[in-house]
Amino acid sequence: MSEKTVSAESGNPYQSLKNLWPYMWPSERPDLKRRVALAMGFLLISKLILLSVPFFFKWATDALNGQLDSSYLPEMLLAPVMLVIAYNTARLVQWGFNQLRDALFARVGQYAVRQLAFKTFIHMHQLSLRFHLERRTGGLSRIIERGTKGIETLVRFTILNLAPTVLEFALTAVIFLFAYGLSYVTVAALTIWLYIWFTVRASDWRIQIRKDMNHSDTEANTKAIDSLLNFETVKYFGNEDMEAKRFDVSMKDYEKSATQVWTSLGWLNMGQGTIFGIGMTIMMVMSAIAVGQGQHSIGDFVLINVMLMQLSIPLNFIGFVYREIRQALTDIEQMFDLLDVEAEIKDSADAFDLDIKDGAIRFSDVHFAYDQNRPILKGISFDVPAGKTVAIVGPSGAGKSTLSRLLFRFYDVQKGTVSIDGQNVCDVKQKSLRKVIGMVPQDTVLFNDTIEYNIAYGRVSASKEEVAEAAEMAQIGSFIKSLPDGYKSMVGERGLKLSGGEKQRVAIARTILKAPPILILDEATSALDTATEQEIQASLDFVSKGRTTLVIAHRLSTVINSDEIIVLKDGLIAERGKHSNLLSQNGLYASMWDRQREATEAEENLKRVHESDELGIIKRKKTDPVSE
Repeated sequence: MSEKTVSAESGNPYQSLKNLWPYMWPSERPDLKRRVALAMGFLLISKLILLSVPFFFKWATDALNGQLDSSYLPEMLLAPVMLVIAYNTARLVQWGFNQLRDALFARVGQYAVRQLAFKTFIHMHQLSLRFHLERRTGGLSRIIERGTKGIETLVRFTILNLAPTVLEFALTAVIFLFAYGLSYVTVAALTIWLYIWFTVRASDWRIQIRKDMNHSDTEANTKAIDSLLNFETVKYFGNEDMEAKRFDVSMKDYEKSATQVWTSLGWLNMGQGTIFGIGMTIMMVMSAIAVGQGQHSIGDFVLINVMLMQLSIPLNFIGFVYREIRQALTDIEQMFDLLDVEAEIKDSADAFDLDIKDGAIRFSDVHFAYDQNRPILKGISFDVPAGKTVAIVGPSGAGKSTLSRLLFRFYDVQKGTVSIDGQNVCDVKQKSLRKVIGMVPQDTVLFNDTIEYNIAYGRVSASKEEVAEAAEMAQIGSFIKSLPDGYKSMVGERGLKLSGGEKQRVAIARTILKAPPILILDEATSALDTATEQEIQASLDFVSKGRTTLVIAHRLSTVINSDEIIVLKDGLIAERGKHSNLLSQNGLYASMWDRQREATEAEENLKRVHESDELGIIKRKKTDPVSE
């Protein structure tokens, strides 16, 4: 299955159960296997005791009525009071064994939940950037959330409810057959068959309604998360009402489906009650006639009634169990669909660790397209010598950032090679490749944790002293110390509590801490103002010193000291050379330089005007204080 064809519909439930079985009977955990075996033993004992309970009720009734046949009972149980005590003791013991069964199996169920959730989490990180760009985070998280809950539901209901119910049906049929004859078994079997048939048909109908409700729930959750993640954008354009309406449309569909779910539940319960009530009435009438004819005692009439009442409890529950199991299977199947998605970028069987020596980078005749109908790179070749800095510039859409993604191997080239120290990045292990490359992106997204955590993310084993040292090198140490909580200050969702420059300095600090031999600066200052850019640029120059550096730049002022500047246009190298040489060619680079210089001069002139206006206001206030 490709990453683009993840099914959201239910597949084969038997395959899902097969996939889940190794987690319910884990080969590497003999202790959990023993728990399963003990739980099954307690289950059997519990059901045998449960089926003895009606007999104590029958004997107590016959004893009180003077009809008790004492030939097969111990003398100590002949008194009605003792039979009543035995009846209630059996119920209590049976309940106790049920609790032991549930307690023993709890760890098995939670183990299955944790292992599958962990496996899914790992798998999500192994999938390609393309997969995550095309999927919606809210919907994906909902699938995983429902899948993990579905695992627990399936384990609990299949092992702890469905299996005991089937066992109870079988034992009850045997008792009716030997104690009261085939006619009672026939009526009971027909009642149960009709009950289950109706339950399955009605539940299948309701499951489709439930799927529609889940779809609406996923849509509403996706829109809510997407809107909240883009909180600032919503505010910029004043589109709160539009976002609320979009959310309400999904919630309206959810409301409709949820209403149908509860309405259909009423019809299901009514049908179940009717079927079981008719069957119970027939059997009670048969028993009453037999009592009148002297074939049964009053105790037999009571026993049949109690047996049917006991049977009604799991029967009433089996409809719920079936619905929950089917829903759990649907949710788990979506989770297994995710696990079946093959990673687009995988290490080959003979992949080896990257042997980094000098850190020289080479792009050789690289062709690449995200979509076959729209090629991005059309035969790019250039070198980044060890310890040197090469800048990539060009208009938007020229393919600049694509080069960094290919170097990180987020995608594989369609033709050509990308190599480090002569080793094709497609031949080495991804982990060893990304270990030697540092990245300072244009849009630094931080974890909603402390500043210390975000800096230490560059090297999780770093000490607090090393984190502080990296922060000082990135020129953000004094700012952190000025905060009330210092390095323990929370940065907020996606780092929104920090300014753009502060986030960039955090990104630089964690890159310093990682200490990679190769560095990528992907438009690291393009979103900053001129003053902040100059400050950040000084930190970037420090970080890149002595490292093989690939700079992807929008502002040409940041790359004038690069060892080589490559100008991309329409996926091809249009020009290349040093800053002065490119200006002298009077080509694309020179025109870009002129436009940016004019924009910078206009910005500075406007700034001087504002400063002059502010200075004039201050002077007027000093000479004429009353003018305020």
